Amino acid sequence: MFFSFFSCFFRLFKVNNFNLNSGPIFQGYYIHLTACHRKPERSFFWKGKQFPVCARCTGIHFGYFAFPIFLFGFYSINIWVTLAMMSITYIDGIIQAFFNLESNNIRRVITGVISGVGSMSLVSITGIAIGKLILQYIN
Repeated sequence: MFFSFFSCFFRLFKVNNFNLNSGPIFQGYYIHLTACHRKPERSFFWKGKQFPVCARCTGIHFGYFAFPIFLFGFYSINIWVTLAMMSITYIDGIIQAFFNLESNNIRRVITGVISGVGSMSLVSITGIAIGKLILQYIN
């Protein structure tokens, strides 16, 4: 069970055609530190070069920039809304898989940003809850 959880975050790929941008080398393998598929048809390109992650992951990473908004208390989102925001990417994936409706990169980026913001909201909610438990334990 631990290995299956761990393999979601680290994937070892056999190095056949070595590329310096492929990641750290470990005995003939390179370590890919994301679970992104990096498919060219689902990625953005800038000046002829593919982004290191797909359009959805690009949106998720942009959504991570919302973390200071939640961290410093400028805005907070309900836990249920947060979970709904995070589930949007799964809903889009299910629609693509079962209804044979291919989404475009704009939809992928938008759902990614929403999911990234939801993820940072969840991190903030979890951190605040842990902080309150620690303060309750100390007092």
